[in-house]
Amino acid sequence: MSDQLLLNAQALTKRYAGMAQPAVKSFDLELHRGEFVGLLGPNGAGKTTTISMLSTLIRPDSGQITIDGHDAVTSPQGIRHSLGVVPQDLALYSTLTLRENLTFWGRLYGVHGAPLKQRIQECSEFVALTDVLDRTIDTFSGGMKRRANLAAGILHQPDLLFLDEPTVGIDAQSRHQILSNLRQLNRNGMTMVYTTHYMEEVQQLCSRVIIVDAGEVVTQGEVASILTDHECSHLEELFLKLTGNQLRD
Repeated sequence: MSDQLLLNAQALTKRYAGMAQPAVKSFDLELHRGEFVGLLGPNGAGKTTTISMLSTLIRPDSGQITIDGHDAVTSPQGIRHSLGVVPQDLALYSTLTLRENLTFWGRLYGVHGAPLKQRIQECSEFVALTDVLDRTIDTFSGGMKRRANLAAGILHQPDLLFLDEPTVGIDAQSRHQILSNLRQLNRNGMTMVYTTHYMEEVQQLCSRVIIVDAGEVVTQGEVASILTDHECSHLEELFLKLTGNQLRD
């Protein structure tokens, strides 16, 4: 991890029409280059809204976001080329082939010609999907779709990658492949913010964790340190201690 500050978010707040409380309230985050940070919270805690604001997909009602020295709230176009997003919902067109999907997303990010062809080959190899580049997405298994989703998110080689539950609902082999991919990307210098309901993934991958509930941060810090501070042996125990056992639908 570098000492260089990549992202600085201050007092981010977002309220949706008809909601009694903000979806996110006064969220702060400092993210240094090379960090791998886990963002945890129950259903409805504000994780996806937070990632959507940090990745410039939605505008906060108030607060500031600076990414690599650029104001990401007032001038999001100036920074989007360096951001990647792997959303919870698949960012793929089911009737197009994987090659066609990657070509589409690559061109949107300004990658064309020979460099685009090379990146499609590299990314499909990276997620072990080279043999199915010319198959349509609707013929893929759930795990293959998730791996293809990751390929689309990293095609343009972003500095900062946001991942919203990238392993939900897939087989153990595809999950293992994706986690291995993410470790390698991080070792190669990519900075990541990662949300999941699988606590063991965060404990394996992330050096730092942020737990949110009801739109607010309830704790954050290095994984080992906050486990010690709260006298917990693992993240699931800490998570339930801080957010309770009540079901969230």
